[in-house]
Amino acid sequence: MLKLEMININKSFFGVQVLHNVSLKVKKGTIHALIGENGAGKSTLMNILGGVYQLDSGIIKIDGKETGNLNVNTSEKLGVAFVHQEINLFNDLKVYENIFITKEIKKFGFIDSKTMIEKSNNLFKELGVDIDANDLVANLSTGKKQLLEISKALFANADLFILDEPTTALSNEEIDHFFNIINNLKKHGKTFIFISHKMPEIFKLCDEYTVLRNGYCISSGKISDTTPEQITKDIVGEGYDNKDYYRKRKLGDVVLKLVNYSGPGFHDVNLEVRKGEIIGFTGLQGAGSSELMQTMFGVVKSNGGDAIAFDKQLTNKSIKKVMKDKVGMVPSNRKENSVFDSLTILDNTSVASNSINSKIGFSPKKERTLYESYKKQLNIKAKSSNDLLVSLSGGNQQKVIIGRWLKTNADILLLDNPTQGIDVGAKAEIYKLLLELAEQGKTIIFNTLEVPEIMKCADRCCVFYHGTIEKILNHDEVTEEKVMYYATSANKTEVENND
Repeated sequence: MLKLEMININKSFFGVQVLHNVSLKVKKGTIHALIGENGAGKSTLMNILGGVYQLDSGIIKIDGKETGNLNVNTSEKLGVAFVHQEINLFNDLKVYENIFITKEIKKFGFIDSKTMIEKSNNLFKELGVDIDANDLVANLSTGKKQLLEISKALFANADLFILDEPTTALSNEEIDHFFNIINNLKKHGKTFIFISHKMPEIFKLCDEYTVLRNGYCISSGKISDTTPEQITKDIVGEGYDNKDYYRKRKLGDVVLKLVNYSGPGFHDVNLEVRKGEIIGFTGLQGAGSSELMQTMFGVVKSNGGDAIAFDKQLTNKSIKKVMKDKVGMVPSNRKENSVFDSLTILDNTSVASNSINSKIGFSPKKERTLYESYKKQLNIKAKSSNDLLVSLSGGNQQKVIIGRWLKTNADILLLDNPTQGIDVGAKAEIYKLLLELAEQGKTIIFNTLEVPEIMKCADRCCVFYHGTIEKILNHDEVTEEKVMYYATSANKTEVENND
């Protein structure tokens, strides 16, 4: 039985058609992957289902009944819940207050907190979620906030959930727990539309799929009848190139040294990096590599050892001084830590260089000329430098942010999860860009949980475990199995078992 049918959906904005006769069929009690690059039409289609946008033409059926044009209220009443990538909770309220906000239970005209707390805790127990109804939402991990969003929707009697990139900020352990809960809800007849760029997750979790490209429906079917390679070709089109991008290069002198370097979340890290080298950091979530990057860049203080770049001490310098020493950093979680929503593309590109060159005269003409050169070099797809950065796709936003640091003349680039939340085509462009920058003499350290990214780009791979480098692998030694072997410290377990 079909839970959802969207038939020949068309939608235009300001005369530009973004959906062309798109159809989507989702069976009741299944998990359906909705896949495509940023800008493919996924969000527009789901916003029509969620009642945020009105369709221009087409038919929507839920449980076999035609709905007509939906608004947010009618969509919710029909059991549709949109769990966004940007979590929509009130951090300064308690868990149960978030669940029942605008739907408070009352007794004799007064809010019945006791009943709401009891109902919340009963649901958490049923779901196997380790949350207390009296917890302050601000104190919850990202994974628990995602589960709270789903719990909130269950209280609203939702039975069709749209999950938009729900695992982006979750650890591997949180992802496994999240998937277990989704699968249990599926057994009870709940239906899910799962939006993700991560092929391993799609093939692990989903039953069926639909691929959109440039506002058209390209393919759909059972996950068991396709492959990641075929879906990737459908996502990207004829331009898809699945070759390994890595190419060996002649490296220069050592430009960065870490000597017994320690700080919050990591300890006793020793590493030498050469000019033009690309180093991949990886390990399980929370293994210390991200914390190491933040400390090197001056975000937090180290508590031992040395970080030396170009024979200059970086140890416990301010961010501004580290930037002047030709080190730049693209932090994780682009939306929270890198994007200035209210600034134009041009201003977002210039914000770092302006902060360290404040005494140098400002020339609008020179700024625009420099932007155009970086736009060409980085292949940034943008109409006007006066547009807001948030108007661009995730991949193009990330390229602008990399351009921000090139504009400071940074020779060492620290990239923390640089392909987070961007589609497979944009990822390929980022990989090629990193190799091009390395060939120009830039030294790059990037942190990722995705081992295939390291295999495509890095000269060496540093595997972290419990806050330190467990193993350094050369490019030709890197496999997913070997990385996991050291990331879980299985090598030490074997030694112990042999003793």
